[in-house]
Amino acid sequence: MDVHEYQAKELLASCGVAVPPGTVAFSPDQAVYAATELGGSHWVVKAQIHAGARGKAGGVKLCRTYHEVQQAARELLGKRLVTKQTGPEGKPVQRVYVELADPYERELYLGFVLDRKLERVRVIASKHGGMEIEEIAKTDPDAILQVIVEPAVGLLPFQARELAFQLGLNLKQVSRAVQSILGAYRAFRDNDATMLEINPLVVTKDDKVLALDAKMSFDDNALFRRRNIVDMNDPSQSDPREAQALEHSLNYIGLDGEIGCIVNGAGLAMATMDMIKHAGGNPANFLDVGGGASAERVATAFRLVLSDANVKVVLVNIFAGINRCDWVAQGVIDAVKATNITAPLVVRLAGTNVEAGRKLLDESGINVITADSLADAAQKAVAAWRSVK
Repeated sequence: MDVHEYQAKELLASCGVAVPPGTVAFSPDQAVYAATELGGSHWVVKAQIHAGARGKAGGVKLCRTYHEVQQAARELLGKRLVTKQTGPEGKPVQRVYVELADPYERELYLGFVLDRKLERVRVIASKHGGMEIEEIAKTDPDAILQVIVEPAVGLLPFQARELAFQLGLNLKQVSRAVQSILGAYRAFRDNDATMLEINPLVVTKDDKVLALDAKMSFDDNALFRRRNIVDMNDPSQSDPREAQALEHSLNYIGLDGEIGCIVNGAGLAMATMDMIKHAGGNPANFLDVGGGASAERVATAFRLVLSDANVKVVLVNIFAGINRCDWVAQGVIDAVKATNITAPLVVRLAGTNVEAGRKLLDESGINVITADSLADAAQKAVAAWRSVK
């Protein structure tokens, strides 16, 4: 789960990380009011979406008057902002963040990521702030500083000080940078985050160290104990199909292909997508209905897959272990009758009660293409797609 910049900054500030004063606004008038409350003479109006590279896409505007603040908010609110991280469809801007713009002298990079291979938190820092970490690694790999955190003791002050000195900060700046680094680690650890990026972390003329931008992602499996994070969720930033799938405890990720997939088990779902590609087709989604693929869940999965207008063929691939093939077959029959599906339907069943499942499909009267193996199912699904195409 991702959150907006202003929400990430709230979490950082609660852990002692210094951030510039700012206020979220949902209308141009609110943006002007926020600027008047913040004071000062320069403000930045930032589009709040779950994606980076907003500045290059025109989503960050520097303003010198209240009129410019109002105009910037009016231009951004209601717009679909397209960046290199959103894809061509972009993301809707439903709120902006009005922040006091003070001059600064240096930009630094600070990031925290969960290294799954090492099972440790990896801290990444660089003197080159304002750039994507991938660009830094490509152009100047020696500029990337890294610290592996031992979970038994956490990030220690001396490690934060070493990072601060390696970033070329003076003594006064080092003490404030250490506070920000340790505070950012606490925000990462205490909220079950998987990624925290402060880019840039800036140094001002009066030696302040501020988080000018912030991005955070959280472990979905830990949200049950992080209700404060759940409350920050913005459904408008995610695929509505994925939100609907979440309500029914289905694992769904939308793709840009034409062959819809309904599969039980994440590994089998990945293998099904690979086989479709190998056969010359493109999967429209990843969909794992789980081990308990009951008739109701399969019917829900059908409605979800068919809500994608790009889907021309539906492939059902079920290996029954915990569940039973006859249950899945009944779900397929119910779904076809309820949705009046016109797209070709390919079904491959294997495992518990497979003969009973196939018999149900044969006697149902619905138009279905049966397959004996995963490769056979993929080939038949691609052939059906080509015939439709």
